[in-house]
Amino acid sequence: MTKAVPEVLEQQGRSLEWAKQASLVIGASLFVAICARLTLPLPFTPVPLTLQNFGVLVVALVLGSRRGFLALALYVAEGAAGLPVFNPAGPGGIAQVLGATGGFLMAYPFVAFITGYVYEHGSRRFGGAAVAAVAGEVVLFAGGLGWLFVITHSLAQAAKWGLYWFVFAEVIKIMFAAGVGAGRNQRILRRP
Repeated sequence: MTKAVPEVLEQQGRSLEWAKQASLVIGASLFVAICARLTLPLPFTPVPLTLQNFGVLVVALVLGSRRGFLALALYVAEGAAGLPVFNPAGPGGIAQVLGATGGFLMAYPFVAFITGYVYEHGSRRFGGAAVAAVAGEVVLFAGGLGWLFVITHSLAQAAKWGLYWFVFAEVIKIMFAAGVGAGRNQRILRRP
């Protein structure tokens, strides 16, 4: 017995929607990987200055909490598996996840979730996007500095390696990410 035509069309529509959402998640993980390639190693810290965080914020603001979380979980899994998606200044693979930048990397899915969640439940204007990005950055630096503290056993050293040199750059990344997130072009990617 064959399925009714409307049932088949509905099933095909669901399959196409699933494929579209999967493509967005995979594409977002690749966007963050491209951002990671733009890296500036700093001689006084093992944590490089990179655009990864900008990519994470943009993904979260454009895709939202759930898809952003999935995209960044995929990104971390890709990198941990040895794919060259992390910043090239590190050793790559699981060694990079367990190294000095590991706390930041492991926090990325949660940063994306919090940023996306705050933006979804707040103002969809630039200010709301900036507030959401700041909330994500708080999670990012809590994870990154917490991991650096575990490695160094010193809060002062953790802040020296992972905070002081990055504050100004993070403010700029937040502003640009908020501009992208609040932009009209992101409506193409959002589900109604």
